[in-house]
Amino acid sequence: MLINIHCAKCIGIDAVPVTVEIDIATGIGIHLVGLADAAVKESLLRTITSLQSMGFRIPGRKIVINLAPADMHKKGSGYDVPIALGIIAASGQQDLPLLDRFIIMGELGLDGSIREVPGALPIAELARNSGLQGCILPKISALEATEYEGIEIYGADNLNDVIRILSGEEPCDDLMVRKNAGRKACGKEMNSHEIMDFSEIIGQEGAKRGIEIAAAGGHNVILIGPPGSGKSSLAKAMAGILPPMTTEEALQTNKIYSVAGKGSPTGSILKLRPFRSPHYSVSTAALIGGGSDNIMPGEISLAHNGILMIDEFCEAPKKVLEALRAPLEDRKVTISRLKSKVEYPADFTLVAATNPCPCGYYGEGDRCSCTPSKRIAYLSKLSGPIMDRIDIQLWMSPVDPRKLVHRKKAESSTEVAARVLRAREIQKKRFAEEGIFCNSAMTNRQIERHCPLCDECKVLLERIIERMGLSARACTRIIKLARTIADLAEAPDILPEHISEAAGYRFLDKQNIFA
Repeated sequence: MLINIHCAKCIGIDAVPVTVEIDIATGIGIHLVGLADAAVKESLLRTITSLQSMGFRIPGRKIVINLAPADMHKKGSGYDVPIALGIIAASGQQDLPLLDRFIIMGELGLDGSIREVPGALPIAELARNSGLQGCILPKISALEATEYEGIEIYGADNLNDVIRILSGEEPCDDLMVRKNAGRKACGKEMNSHEIMDFSEIIGQEGAKRGIEIAAAGGHNVILIGPPGSGKSSLAKAMAGILPPMTTEEALQTNKIYSVAGKGSPTGSILKLRPFRSPHYSVSTAALIGGGSDNIMPGEISLAHNGILMIDEFCEAPKKVLEALRAPLEDRKVTISRLKSKVEYPADFTLVAATNPCPCGYYGEGDRCSCTPSKRIAYLSKLSGPIMDRIDIQLWMSPVDPRKLVHRKKAESSTEVAARVLRAREIQKKRFAEEGIFCNSAMTNRQIERHCPLCDECKVLLERIIERMGLSARACTRIIKLARTIADLAEAPDILPEHISEAAGYRFLDKQNIFA
């Protein structure tokens, strides 16, 4: 008897259908075919032991298990439950009339329990798009997928729960998972005590303004200054002024975390923007993504629609920094291996922080002990192509001692966040039909449509380009930045003062600045 069971495999953040075909015929042995990896092949022993522990028998005949399509590699332990169900149904030990109506995934324990599998969100999306009744997943995994409506999502603790659902003999409302009001921040969770408030940061008004603009338009920013000037504090404060993700943004980000096995088991879509801060010694594969057998998303994809903070930016290996070039421009990353290629979204805001020289004290009178050649060599890791992609360059000087002693009440993050939210709402309306969410993601065609310049602005911009020797990419980024500054001022058009302020954030483009 031939049995077909719907399953899935994640490629990037999308799931593709996989069918587990099981046939029991005359002969001896259990045969697994369909380009399965070691984890799938080992599932046979797990599955047999689990079935026997639950009182099912293993037919003493030839069992052929095919994972279709046969030319696509299958990885992971999520096919355990479908294989077990196929053996039960094909041998006639249990009638499962609803078997072909669900996508079923799960790893079996030797006692029949079911363990979680990654990729629940893409799997639920595939079930909905395929017109199936729903999906049956391990309970923890199922809680990730409750945002998708129009399908039934069941969470099972053991194989008996799955059999009970598929038999259709009784209602299984107690196993159906629904939305939960709980919420947990995805990515590297920042607790409230870790998020700095703008009012706690003394001085640095110019840098605060730059961070506000970066948050309002999704612009990349680099903070350069001596130790103790507040670079890390400002980067953490930026996480507190970003608006919550829209539903579309949240689904994209949640799918990445689901595929990576980092989804939130709360039954609620995650609205907090991710904040990732890998150490500067991070490897290229950990930052960009990779893996030999199973290509996983890296830090830049886990920071999608959020912040990627890299402290001590110039201490990172140059190879790692240069690997950021394409993702910063394309807002996605394509990871190619000999037998596979996977694309992950990577639309993040880069917040880099670095000292101006090896000793860290350039610009503080006579404290710097570095020669001009050492300073230039230290900052040579900030190559032209990388700096072209960073819209805002902020120099942070030490805080005035008088401001430290005589503290004045500063503007809070709540007030700044309100302005950022208003600017984001303007951009949301502007790009409603264009598939982007903020000014930094505009293409050249969209810049022409949404950023018209008056004659006075054109003359000013031309003069700035000639004086600073800017590249074409740097020129377009100044225009994007000026559009964000205009949005913060709620101005319908870009004005010369907006162009002038935007150009002022590109001081590193000047030659020999650290000589």
